[in-house]
Amino acid sequence: LLIQPSFTSLKCFMFLCPKFLHTNSTSHTWPFSAVAELIDNAYDPDVNAKQIWIDKTVINDNICLTFTDNGNGMTSEKLHKMLSFGFSDKVSMNGRVPIGLYGNGFKSGSMRLGKDAIIFTKNGESMSVGLLSQTYLESTKAEHVVVPIVAFNKDHILLDTKASLRAILEHSLFSTEQKLLAELDAIIGKKGTRIIIWNLRRDNNGITEFEFDKDKYDIRIPEDLDETGKKGYKKQERVDQIVPESDYSLRAYCSILYLKPRMQIILRGQKVKTQLVSKSLAYIERDVYRPKFLAKTVRITFGFNCRNKDHYGIMMYHKNRLIKAYERVGCQLKANNMGAGVVGIIECNFLKPTHNKQDFDYTNEYRLTIAALGEKLNDYWNEMKVKKNAECPLNLLVEDIQKQPDQTWVQCDSCLKWRKLPDGIDQLPEKWYCSMNPDPQFRNCLVPEEPEDDDLVHPTYEKTYKKNCPMSTESTILSKKKKLIKNLFLLVFSVADGVS
Repeated sequence: LLIQPSFTSLKCFMFLCPKFLHTNSTSHTWPFSAVAELIDNAYDPDVNAKQIWIDKTVINDNICLTFTDNGNGMTSEKLHKMLSFGFSDKVSMNGRVPIGLYGNGFKSGSMRLGKDAIIFTKNGESMSVGLLSQTYLESTKAEHVVVPIVAFNKDHILLDTKASLRAILEHSLFSTEQKLLAELDAIIGKKGTRIIIWNLRRDNNGITEFEFDKDKYDIRIPEDLDETGKKGYKKQERVDQIVPESDYSLRAYCSILYLKPRMQIILRGQKVKTQLVSKSLAYIERDVYRPKFLAKTVRITFGFNCRNKDHYGIMMYHKNRLIKAYERVGCQLKANNMGAGVVGIIECNFLKPTHNKQDFDYTNEYRLTIAALGEKLNDYWNEMKVKKNAECPLNLLVEDIQKQPDQTWVQCDSCLKWRKLPDGIDQLPEKWYCSMNPDPQFRNCLVPEEPEDDDLVHPTYEKTYKKNCPMSTESTILSKKKKLIKNLFLLVFSVADGVS
């Protein structure tokens, strides 16, 4: 795409039709995927924010969504690149891999949530403001996408960007230079970025697609009435499945958004209790996947959901970011309650996510992976069913046995490292620090986290059910049936030959 920036006024002209801003946003059919794009930008290594604050506010009678982080901020040149199309300079830093690949996340995400967005950013030396606005382009009858950007030095003195300043003051929610500076001052510290989105998407009745009043500490997607009058939530791939809270609660979704969270998310003034999902299950076991198209093995973690046995399936992550949640595989696809409660977790860095980061490209590698996950989940389910049902004197089904997570993990509010706690700790304070750790070995923020067993080459459990219960798997039963049918056919034909 052709981009011609005018750095004298820092007003960015792109040879793109203004309608492209809306078209580009339509890949986000589910609104939380658009929110996740903005969270990813703060998480990525070039920004490296420790916290991001997400809130709803009202400015000049306009309901707004705000995203404020304490990351590294941007220069006006970098802000220009972020607002441009077809440009990405994201690289890995200090072991943290960028989630985005195309540099399109902010544009598609922000324009999916609302028609207009203003970005305030400061990097310790300078401060900048940029406006990405469909309303502005419509009102000025612009033929191409135009993005006004203004820059200030750290002493609040405006640099040579007066033409862009006039455009921002006339077409944004902030009518004076002082109001712009006040928003820059709202970013705590010398560095950070603040995004304000308004003219939020509404339905045909003029109601915003988000529900803000049901829970003052959450942002939720309201229930829809379908053609039968039945209420439900909008995630199309959920068919005959109890909808997990993460489909309609932003707080629940943010809690599982990252496989290993390295950034705190504060939603409407209250910290999200992020989960270390691979360590928050019961009866945890690990298996390995050895695809022929990869040179190394891939670890899969299986366990039972302790929070809600109706929410189960595979959690598929890519570069630490959740792509698909509760994807049912193997025996879970049958309407017989098999595999109920079992959660599998895999990081699929070898697969390619779609542009909206809510699915993977439907390649042969993806199909092989799903098939392998189904087989390995069946193995885990059958092993646990035999083992736990034998242990339980009340003859409860394995999915109904009361469960607690195998381990308790907590994140330090200072260094953001994860620490394992001894058994028996049921309640934790709102803020927890390494200095509070009962284990003296990990009582200091300078001490590294416990190492992971990334080089796992064998499953952590023996699949004894295959030896002891040859008739316990459906595949074995099916094989026996096929053999029986074959023998019957042979018998019928032999009798027919004898008669003839």
